[in-house]
Order: sequence, then C-alpha cells, then structure tokens
Amino acid sequence: MKLNKVVIDTNVILSALLSKKGASYKLLMLTGSDKFQIVLSVPLVLEYEEVVVRNVEKTELSIDEIGDIIDYLCSISEHKEIYYLWRPFLKDPDDDMLLELAVSAGCNIIVTYNKNDFKGVDKFGIQVMTAKEFIEEIGDL
Repeated sequence: MKLNKVVIDTNVILSALLSKKGASYKLLMLTGSDKFQIVLSVPLVLEYEEVVVRNVEKTELSIDEIGDIIDYLCSISEHKEIYYLWRPFLKDPDDDMLLELAVSAGCNIIVTYNKNDFKGVDKFGIQVMTAKEFIEEIGDL
C-alpha cells in the first residue's frame, strides 16, 4: 500500500491544540506513525507558529510546549521548498501556499476544515479531506 503524503492546514493543527477530543487531535497523535507522511515548508511552519501562538491563551499549553510540538512536526516531516511558480489558483494566498506545497511534494491529500476553499485542486490529483475523513480513509476511526 502506498503511503499517503499529506499537507495539514493550520486550522487542523489549531483545532488539535484547542481540544483533545475529535479527529484533529487524533490526527496530530498519529503523526510520526507509519500511517502517513506529513510534508512541511518553511512558510507553512511559520504560519503554524504565528496562528497557534496568537491563540495560545485558548489552549492548555505554554509557548514552550507549542514550540516543542512544532519542532516535533518538523522533525518527522518531509521538508519541501516551494517556489510560487503558478499562483494564483485559489482565492486565498495562504491556501495557494498549501496547494503549491502539495503539488511540489507529490502529495495526494490536503487535510483542512475549509474544503470549499480548495475547489479545483482535483486537477492536480489532490483530494481535500477533513481530519475525520482522512482518519476514516486510513482506517483509524
């Protein structure tokens, strides 16, 4: 079976850190397993950091703990540079960043809660799923 290469949107990471209940948290706990490979770029990591730190008071975590989680994600992910060669494709530049990363890395899935923002990415052979849909796909729900 081919290992899914996945880009995880910031909204899924934030959701996982806000609550230990639900699919986002389960997905975060499955990172680093043999179920899938996450792919990151420097701009995406910076976005994770900015959004999560901005919402730190809503979590039960400290800034240091958030840093440790992001460091862990960086340590277990495939790293890919993106070059912004064919933008814009989507309405939101941040979503274009995710799409560019997915295409560049040969990912087959983007996990997000904003599926409507990714209309048309199937042209690139990429599926868009929520965390719950993805966990169901890999057989862990």
